Amino acid sequence: MKSITAISAVFQPRALILAFAGMAAAVAPQVRAASDSDGDYARGRILVEPRAGLTAGEFDKLLKAHGGKARKIGQGSTHIVELPANASEKAVVAQLKNRPEFKFVELDRRVKSSYVVNDPYAGGEWHLNNIGAAAAWDSAKGAGVTIAILDSGVDGAHPDLQANLVAGYNVYGNNTDTSDVCGHGTAVAGSAAARSDNGVGVAGVAGQARIMPVRIAYLDPTYGCYAYYSTVASGLTYAADHGARIANVSYGGVAGSAAVQSAAQYMRSKGGLVFVSAGNNGKDEGLAPTSTMIVVSATDGSDTKASWSSYGNFVSLAAPGSGIWTTSKGGLYQTWNGTSFAAPVAAAAAALLMSARPDLSPAQVETILFNTAKDLGAAGRDNLYGYGRVNAAAAMTAALAAPTAPDTQAPSVAIAAPLGSSTVSGAATVSVNASDNTGVARVDLQVNGAVVASADAAPYVFSWDSTGVANGMNNLVAVAYDAAGNRGNSSAVAVNVANALPPAAPDTVAPVVVLTNPVAGRVNGNVNVTVNASDNSGAAGIRLSLYIDGSLKASGSGSSLSYSWNTKKEAVGTHTVQTRATDAAGNTSTATVQVTR
Repeated sequence: MKSITAISAVFQPRALILAFAGMAAAVAPQVRAASDSDGDYARGRILVEPRAGLTAGEFDKLLKAHGGKARKIGQGSTHIVELPANASEKAVVAQLKNRPEFKFVELDRRVKSSYVVNDPYAGGEWHLNNIGAAAAWDSAKGAGVTIAILDSGVDGAHPDLQANLVAGYNVYGNNTDTSDVCGHGTAVAGSAAARSDNGVGVAGVAGQARIMPVRIAYLDPTYGCYAYYSTVASGLTYAADHGARIANVSYGGVAGSAAVQSAAQYMRSKGGLVFVSAGNNGKDEGLAPTSTMIVVSATDGSDTKASWSSYGNFVSLAAPGSGIWTTSKGGLYQTWNGTSFAAPVAAAAAALLMSARPDLSPAQVETILFNTAKDLGAAGRDNLYGYGRVNAAAAMTAALAAPTAPDTQAPSVAIAAPLGSSTVSGAATVSVNASDNTGVARVDLQVNGAVVASADAAPYVFSWDSTGVANGMNNLVAVAYDAAGNRGNSSAVAVNVANALPPAAPDTVAPVVVLTNPVAGRVNGNVNVTVNASDNSGAAGIRLSLYIDGSLKASGSGSSLSYSWNTKKEAVGTHTVQTRATDAAGNTSTATVQVTR
């Protein structure tokens, strides 16, 4: 058996550079990484997400003041903003992050794989007994569920992985080469879903699940394998749009990224769950809890937290991560340590539940995992183990017994700001409070009956372009939906719009219309179609129409329009999304994008 020593030599706590390639266009590999007391981050780019409803024109104007140029990550809402060579990334973030038009603005930080020194000879799959995997396997082994492994790639020729692999993507190289450049991804994939019942090697926790390799990392020959927030967010968006129900990210620090959290929420909206490693620094990381992903710390053979495992109140679950026998690059088998391997063990347990009960929502699966975990440490949720060490056997029993009664309770929703009869102008911030017994899936903002913006995660704050309506009293209504499609409407709030009127002049200029989402590419599940428009005579006179494959789906007046498109009802293949804008003088323009289901 090959010693792991040579492999561990490339995973050192430093790196030179990781270049990013988005799913539309690659960033040049010569992008440098900066380092300071706050950690490593990419030079020449930052990550931002505009508030729902912010027009494309206003978004561009805010960025151009800093020389920034944005491009969207897949079908999500996060954008990578490229900055001039002489720009200070930290200064731009400081100036933009508190603006009400942005949901978040952050540096594109570099993160490393969460593993520590390995023992090539000790082991045995003790962790399977520890979590009760065999009892869970009596009901399901992961068949029908795809687990996306966001990592350094996967050895596609490994005899214990080959049968479970499906097509993936290389985010770094902007291609389909998902071969493993570091060895880490192959080991993570095996701990989740090495093929079971094949008489070869080891068994993953979900040995009949499909493995989708999504390469997010780059190997520097001297210093090791690293990813960036941007590559992780891109990988999650890709996985969500290509049918993965589970995604695993075994890189420490990603739970602190707003961009990654946004991408994880996007995956939840598509029916998936995201698992990430807590890190291997052996300390409280000081990160805030998040409901967008499940953060996993590591336990050892005595069912206590491994000494090197990071912890904190951001930890959701614990799982075995010490001496995990799994697959290794080159067709080998070795033991590995780290929260890198605790996360996929927990992720695979979730895949078992989804395999047995595909009707369960992500929130239900998550709740079952939390409620059935073995409570370790202090009673209840604590900083070391979260809700406890994952218990696949107990979770499967609970999943099989989970009720199937339909949810008929509508969400409650109210507009918190602006107040009724207040006066607004320009880009007005609209804040909405919404809650539901099982969780809010989406909140729409309607202005005079037309949906102008949608948000799929709290806080539900919109940047509404009030120049898109006529001056005077206008009605705002918020509509909240849950996963079952139940709808709750807020009371109408009437506000007085007072914008400066444009000078009267003959109008022969067609309005400018942009389909901000979706972009060309793959779509899956519910897609938020958004349209922005502007006109030289003011947006109030614009009439917008939205067509899918020639069929009118939505219409309204003003500068924006939003429509929730359920692509599951569409045939597999290419579909055309088109919007038409007509101004008060009758000038018309269109924008079209083709997507594939």
